[in-house]
Amino acid sequence: MTSKDVPLKGKTTIIRELGFETYVLIAVCICIIALTTLLVNVTLNGMDKLSLGLIVNYPSSNVEEAGMRPAILGSLYTVGLAVAMALPLGIATGLYLNEYGGKSRLSAVIQSALVNLAGVPSIIFGLVALSFLAYTLGFGRSIITGSVALAFLVLPLITVITIESARLVPSSHRFGAYALGASKYQVVFRVVFPSIIPAALTSSILAVSRAMGEAAPILIISGIIFIRRDPQSIFDEFTVMPLQIYNWVSRPSQEFIELSAAAIIVLLLIIFALNIIAVYMRNRVQRRIVE
Repeated sequence: MTSKDVPLKGKTTIIRELGFETYVLIAVCICIIALTTLLVNVTLNGMDKLSLGLIVNYPSSNVEEAGMRPAILGSLYTVGLAVAMALPLGIATGLYLNEYGGKSRLSAVIQSALVNLAGVPSIIFGLVALSFLAYTLGFGRSIITGSVALAFLVLPLITVITIESARLVPSSHRFGAYALGASKYQVVFRVVFPSIIPAALTSSILAVSRAMGEAAPILIISGIIFIRRDPQSIFDEFTVMPLQIYNWVSRPSQEFIELSAAAIIVLLLIIFALNIIAVYMRNRVQRRIVE
C-alpha cells in the first residue's frame, strides 16, 4: 500500500500524533536544559564557598564566618514534625474515603475540602496558621506553628496517593479475607494497609521534598529574623534554609550571593539524602511484603 492509498483521515491522525510527540519532546528538552543550566550555575558559583563551616557555624555579618546551622535545624525540625503529623492523618483519611466513606455526605465533604486545600496558594496556609495558631491560641511564631502549616500543605498529596494505592489492592484479597471470617477492621488493617505502606513512604518522600523547599508560608510565620542559637523546643522562634538563602541573596555583596549558592547546594544535598533514606525504607518494606 502506497501513501496515496492511505485515507486522508488516517494521514491527519498520523500528523497529529507526530506533532504531539514532537511537542512533548521539545517540552521535555526545554525543562532538562533549564534545570541543567540552573544546577550548573549554582554549582559553579557556590563550590568555592562550600565548607563544613557553612553547616556548623551560625549566621554572621562576616562572610568567612557565616553559616546556616539554625536554618538547617529549623528546617529539619519543622519538616520532620509536619510529616509526622500529615502522614498518619493523610493515610487515615485516604483509607476512610476508599474503604468506609463510599458515597456518604461526610465523604463528599472531605473530598471537597481536599480539592480546595490542594488549590489554595501556599502563602494562605501561613496566614491562617499565623492568625489562628500564633495569635488566637498563643503559640507565637514558633516551630509548631510552621509545622502545622506545612502539614496541611502536604496533606492532600498524601491522601490522594493513599486513595490511589488502596484502589490498586485487588478486591479478591478483600473477599478472601471476608470469606475467612475477617471483620471490616481486620480487612482494612491486615490486608489493605500493609499493601499501601510502600505508597505511603513514597508520599512521604514527595511531602518532604515539597515542605523542605517551601518559603512563602514560613516567611509569613517566622519572617526574616536573625537567629544565632539552636531551637530548644517546638515553641521557639525559628528560621529555615530557604529564608536564609533569601536573606543572603538579597544582600548586595557578591560574596554573600556566592554563599547563598553554596547554601542551595547544601539544601539539595539534604533533600537528596532524605529521599535516599525514604526510598531505602520503602524498598525494604516492599521486599518484606512480597516475601
